[in-house]
Amino acid sequence: MSSTVSIIAVLEARRRIAPHVRRTALVRSPWLSRATGADVWLKLESQQRSNAFKVRGAFNAALHLAERGERPTLVTASAGNHGRALAEAAAVTGMPCVVFTPSDAPRTKLDAIQAAGARLEAASPNYDAAEQAAKDYAASTDGCFVSAYTHPDVIAGGGTVGLEMIEDQPRLDVVVVPMGGGGLISGIGVALSQLAPGCRLIGVEAEASEAFGTARRHGRITAIDPQPTIADGLGGNLEPGAVTFEYVQRHVGEIVAVDEASIVSAIGDLAGHDHQIAEGAAAVGPAALAAGRIPDLAGRTIGVVLTGANIDRARLARCLA
Repeated sequence: MSSTVSIIAVLEARRRIAPHVRRTALVRSPWLSRATGADVWLKLESQQRSNAFKVRGAFNAALHLAERGERPTLVTASAGNHGRALAEAAAVTGMPCVVFTPSDAPRTKLDAIQAAGARLEAASPNYDAAEQAAKDYAASTDGCFVSAYTHPDVIAGGGTVGLEMIEDQPRLDVVVVPMGGGGLISGIGVALSQLAPGCRLIGVEAEASEAFGTARRHGRITAIDPQPTIADGLGGNLEPGAVTFEYVQRHVGEIVAVDEASIVSAIGDLAGHDHQIAEGAAAVGPAALAAGRIPDLAGRTIGVVLTGANIDRARLARCLA
C-alpha cells in the first residue's frame, strides 16, 4: 500500500465512506466574523457520526481492507475519538478491534469505545506510551495497526473534509485546521492543493504540545515534552518518520499555537455565540481567530474545522462558568 496520498485517493475515500458518514454543514459564525472583520464559516464535524471527523479516516481504512478481502484485528492508539471511530468501523465490517488509550482520556470517549464493541486497553500513562503499546501488540498478534494520523487511508479520509468545504464555499481564501498528529490537515492539504491552490492553509496547535511547530523550527521531527491540555486530542509526540510532517511542510503555510485560557474561552464562546458544542481540540481554530493569532484575515473568507464535540459534561460546565 503506497504511503503517498493523491487527490484520486481522496475522491476514492469519499465514494467508499459515503454510506457511513455524514456530509456535515458549513455554517457562518457571526461571532468570529465580527471578531476578525472576515467572513468566517465553521465546518461542523462536531455533528459528524460519533461527533468527530475521525470516522472518515477510520471507515476508509477498514472498508479498504474489506474491499481487498482482508479482515484482520484492527489495533490503534487514540486519545479517544479515533479509537471510537475505528471501533464503529470494525463493527460494521465484522473485524475485531483493540484500542489503546491514555489512562486519563475523557470518560465519555472511553465509554463510547467500549459501547462500540472494541476491547479497551486504557492503562498507558500518556498518548506516546499508548501508541507504542498498540504497535507492540499489533506486531505480536499479526493485528493491523491503523494509525490515527499517518495511515494513508486515514489521511485520505480526512481529505474529504476539504472537498466538502470547497464545494460548499468555493470562495474560501483561508482554511484553519487543528493539528495533533497532522492526518486531517495533511488530507485537507492534498485536496486544497488540487481544487483551490490559492487557498491559505493554517494549522493550529495547543501551546502545551507544539509537535509540528517544533519540528518546523528544527527542520525535522523533534521530541517534545507534551504537557496536559484541555485539547487532549492534540497532545503527544509525532512518531519518528511520520509522513504527515512531509505533507505539512508541503501544504501548510503557517502554524500557530494557542494557550489554555484561549481554548477554554473559545469553548464558551462557541456555545454562547454560535450554539455549538466543541471539545478542546476543536476549539483551537476559533481560539486562534478570536485571540488575533492569525494576521491578515480582514475581508477574507475563512473556513474553520470544528473537529469534534466529545467533551465531558463536567469539563464543559467549567468552561461555561
